[in-house]
Amino acid sequence: MEKDIIIDGQRVHYEETGPENGKQVLLMHGWGCNHSTVKWIADSLNDKMHVFNVDLPGHGASPDPESAWGVGDFTTLMEKFCNDLNIKDPVLIGHSFGGRVSIMMGARNPISRIVLVDAAGIPPKRPLKYYLKVYSFKTAKKVFPLIFGKKTGGKMIDRWRGKAGSADYNNSSPMMRSVMSRCVNEDLTDYLPQIKASTLLLWGEQDKATPLSDAKLMEKMIPDAGLVSWPDCGHYSFLDNPHGFRAVLRKFLLG
Repeated sequence: MEKDIIIDGQRVHYEETGPENGKQVLLMHGWGCNHSTVKWIADSLNDKMHVFNVDLPGHGASPDPESAWGVGDFTTLMEKFCNDLNIKDPVLIGHSFGGRVSIMMGARNPISRIVLVDAAGIPPKRPLKYYLKVYSFKTAKKVFPLIFGKKTGGKMIDRWRGKAGSADYNNSSPMMRSVMSRCVNEDLTDYLPQIKASTLLLWGEQDKATPLSDAKLMEKMIPDAGLVSWPDCGHYSFLDNPHGFRAVLRKFLLG
C-alpha cells in the first residue's frame, strides 16, 4: 500500500508491504531513482518481512527539501520517520545514495542488521583533469556574467553544465543539484567503524559509480561485515543478477 507522511513539513511518500508481525525493513533507493527502482528487493522479502520502501525527498512522489540538505538531514528525517511510524530496530537496506543514509543511520543508532547495495559514501579518487574542469567551471560562473551580462552569461554556463555535468546532475531540479553537490562531497569513511550492526555488502564487480574497491574498504572498516560480489554485474547488481542477489539476501536476513 502506498502512503504519505508529513515530518517537520516535509512530505515523504512510501510503500508499505508484508506481514504486520514481520521483521521491519527500511529500504532506500539510489540517487535519481525512487521506491519503484528497488521494488524488486521489497518483493524478495515481503512474504516474511514488513517493508517500508521510501521515496527519499526530491525523488519519486516526495517533493524537494526546502534547502540544500546534506546526508545528515536525510538521515535525521529517516530517524524521525521510524520514530513516527513506531519502526523499531529495522533492517536497513540502502542502494547507492540510500547506502549513504544507511551508513550514517547505522553509525548513529543501535541497528542490528544492514545491507549495503553498491553503496556510496567513499570519496572517489579523481585525476587532476577533473579538478581543473571543476575549478574552471566555478571561475566561469563568476566571470561570465560580468563579461557577457547576467542573461547571456547564465545561458553560457547552463550550456557548459549540460555538456560537462553527469546525467544525474543534469536531470535534477536546481534544488536537488545543490543537494547532490553537497552530498557527493561528504566523506563517510569515519562513520564505518562506528557501525555495530552485522553488515552485508552486495556489489557488482563492474560497478563504475561505486567501484568494488569501495566495498572492500567498507568490509575492512566495518567491524562485522561480509562482502558478496558478482563479476558480471554493475551498479544495479540486484537487477543484473536477481536470483543470486535474492538468495544471498534471504540467507542473510531469514537464515
